[in-house]
Amino acid sequence: MRRTRVGSGVAGAAAVALAALALSLGGCGFGPGASSSGGAQLDVTRDFGRQHFEPARLVHVHESDTVMRFLQATHRVDTRYGGGFVQSIDGLAGNRSAQVDWFFYVNGIESSVGAADFTLSPGDRVQWDLHSWKATMRIPGIVGAYPEPFVHGYRGRRLPVRLECELPDGAACRETMDRLEKAGVVVTSATLGTAGDQSVARVVVARWPAIRRLEAASPLTRAPSESGLFARFAGQSGTTLDLLDANGAVARVAPPGTGLVAARVPSGKNVVWFVTGADEAAVARAANALDESKLHNAFAVAATPTGVVRLPIGAGAP
Repeated sequence: MRRTRVGSGVAGAAAVALAALALSLGGCGFGPGASSSGGAQLDVTRDFGRQHFEPARLVHVHESDTVMRFLQATHRVDTRYGGGFVQSIDGLAGNRSAQVDWFFYVNGIESSVGAADFTLSPGDRVQWDLHSWKATMRIPGIVGAYPEPFVHGYRGRRLPVRLECELPDGAACRETMDRLEKAGVVVTSATLGTAGDQSVARVVVARWPAIRRLEAASPLTRAPSESGLFARFAGQSGTTLDLLDANGAVARVAPPGTGLVAARVPSGKNVVWFVTGADEAAVARAANALDESKLHNAFAVAATPTGVVRLPIGAGAP
């Protein structure tokens, strides 16, 4: 299942040791069937990707390999309900009364099926994260698998990638195109706001005033329960960007010139990434944050004048 519940305690040393073993044995698949030439990566994190264990890598994916098998082969896992519900990973536990659980994402998209039923595909980046769901039960899209889902798509199907810019000849648009292409993404361009469908991954590069009326963008003024994001544009002109904590409360108001990089998966619709901000300087900062080292395992980021801040704001955040 997308959500998993665990017991109490932390076994950090065991997790690192198991992950190291996974790295050393990464040439093997876990199940029967033909193997592909492409591999997969697994990250186990907590607190919205802020803390993490060593990653595990699988060099070859067999056609019967699943997200659950990958996790069980590299970590100590306790399950419930016939093995379909993860209760704990390496002894690290959540608490239902505290509204903390495990969730998993593949190529930055929250799965709609259980881990035992999710078949791995070559190039998949899997992230299991233990976090609070007080503010929202669902966070359908995150940016932490960048450059996925733009390179390999989702569930083995590569999504055509469409770049929509407010200023097609502007620096932020050119920077975004350049970074995507260097990451191996095949990109086409379209007019801002072009209607999309379920087979397209959209990257929207524009100032917030230019996109606020787009259907996919409108939830960015609302609570995490509606947007799936821990940031929101506020004020009549939308020039204020509130950065939220894990409970959905305003932790700080972003300084002027702060950009936002966030992903959304509108219900029943396509994947949409926003590279945005209140003004052109903010959008440019957001475009410069399209970097694997800056986005790795992050749920969303605010690109401030002094650096990148991971969202939601919380303990250990810069």
